[in-house]
Amino acid sequence: MAAKSIAVVGPTASGKTRRAVELCHEFGGEIISADSRQVYRGMSIGTGKDLEEYGDIPYHLIDIAEAGEKYNLHRYLTDFNDVYDRIVGSGKLAVICGGSGMYVENALAGVRLPRVPENPELRASLEGKSLKELTAILQQYKSLHNTTDVDTQKRAIRAIEIQQYYSDHPEECDNIDARKATPLDCVVIGIDISRDDRRRRITERLHQRLNDGMLDEVRNLLNSGISPEDLIYYGLEYKFLTLHLIGEISYDRMVHDLEIAIHQFAKRQMTWFRGMEKRGITIKWIPYDIPTEEFIKISANLLAGL
Repeated sequence: MAAKSIAVVGPTASGKTRRAVELCHEFGGEIISADSRQVYRGMSIGTGKDLEEYGDIPYHLIDIAEAGEKYNLHRYLTDFNDVYDRIVGSGKLAVICGGSGMYVENALAGVRLPRVPENPELRASLEGKSLKELTAILQQYKSLHNTTDVDTQKRAIRAIEIQQYYSDHPEECDNIDARKATPLDCVVIGIDISRDDRRRRITERLHQRLNDGMLDEVRNLLNSGISPEDLIYYGLEYKFLTLHLIGEISYDRMVHDLEIAIHQFAKRQMTWFRGMEKRGITIKWIPYDIPTEEFIKISANLLAGL
C-alpha cells in the first residue's frame, strides 16, 4: 500500500461503518471515528454507533467524553492526531470514518495544534470574570480553532489560554491553519447513495432506533442529571426526543419533525463534502451497494495509487 490512511465519508445512513470495517478486515487497519456526537458516552442509539458492527476491529474516538459536555474541533484534532500517529507509527492502516465534515476536513488537511501549557499569570488575570466577559475576550482572537463551544468559565479561560499561546508562539503554529498545513497521506472514499435510497434508509433506520429503545436512552440521560438544554444542544435525535419527553411536542410530531431534520442534515453533509472537493480534496465516490469484493478491489487500487 502506498497511502498511510484511508477515509470513508458520506451522508448519514449510507453504510460508512460497514465499509470501514471491511477495509480493516482486508488491510489490517484500525478505525478512527470522525463523528462529532459519537464521542459521548451514553449516547449510542441516537448517534448510530452500531458498535456490534466493529466486531474485533479496534476503534478510536468513540465514548471518550461525558454526555453533557461540549466537545469541539480543537479537542478532536488533538485526540485525532494522537491516535493517528500511534496507528501509522505501528505500521497499520488508519481508517477514518465519519460524517462530520468539519472534523474530517481539518483532520485530512493535517491541522495540528501545539501542546499548550497552563499560564498561571493569565489565569489569575481572568479569575472572577463572567462567562459573558470571557467569551467576549475569546472572540477577539482570530485563530480558527477553539473560539466556540465554551459553556463554562473554566473552559473559556482554557480557550483564551490556548489562543494567547498561539499569539505568543507563532513559530509553533504553522499547522493550525488548514490552508497552510501538510495534508495527510490519505485516500478519501465517498459512499455514493441516491437521494431516494438515502431517504428510504433514513426513515427505516429512524423507526428501527425507536424500536431499539432510543427514547429510553434519552430518558436515562435526563434522569442522570443532564439538563434538557444540554441534550437539545446536540440536535437531531437528542433535540426532538428531549422536547417530547419534557412535554413540548407529541410523539407523532417528534417522529415527523425528526425525520425531516435528519433528511435536511444529510443534505447539508453532502453539501459539505462537495465543498471539500472544490477546496482541493479528491474524493472517489463508490456506489453504496456494490459487493464487498468489488469495494475492496477498488480501495486496494486507490491505496496503491493506481
